[in-house]
Amino acid sequence: MKKVLFVMLAFAGMFFAANDTNAQGTAKIGVFDIDIMARAMPGYRSVDSLVAMYEQDSLRGEYEFAVKEYNRLDSTYKSDSALKKSPTVLNYQKDQRSQIATTIIYWQQISQQKSEQRRQELAGPLFERVLGAYQKVLTTNNYLVVLKPGAYELGSKVENVFEKVAKELKVTLPNELRSQGPGPEEQQGAPAPANRPAGTTRPPVKK
Repeated sequence: MKKVLFVMLAFAGMFFAANDTNAQGTAKIGVFDIDIMARAMPGYRSVDSLVAMYEQDSLRGEYEFAVKEYNRLDSTYKSDSALKKSPTVLNYQKDQRSQIATTIIYWQQISQQKSEQRRQELAGPLFERVLGAYQKVLTTNNYLVVLKPGAYELGSKVENVFEKVAKELKVTLPNELRSQGPGPEEQQGAPAPANRPAGTTRPPVKK
């Protein structure tokens, strides 16, 4: 009971301290996502191309080999069964056939996992660059919290960290990740239009 009370008090203390800091205007709320930023990097198109080649050349070949191997094992098992070979041999062939069959049945999930692993390997350097720039931005800006796009309400005072990271990386940011200024209707207090650019479904507003 004392431990629970201590945790509650500690949480309350952090909450009030954060509110007090934010009230003084020294802390800010930002919006950012490392995955989205990495996919917006100029070099990410080559990653898509290389993954597509991997799926076409390697994964397709693996699947075709699995099908051929299953047919070979199935034919051998049926032939040896007709010849009444030893149960040990037949059970071994049956197990091998079952393993290949499992691979074929779950090939969609297996291939997706392999494709994602390959993508992570190829995009690793891009993610490292984005992470390095993001850390530099964090050290020079006093953010109370950084949220992902869509994790805050429209009208919230948040800073677009995508723009700061892009500036640090010296790359051009896609329009859908840039801050969207208020249109004429919003300036007059009318409701914001329903359609928003793709990408960040809730575009950040510059402070």
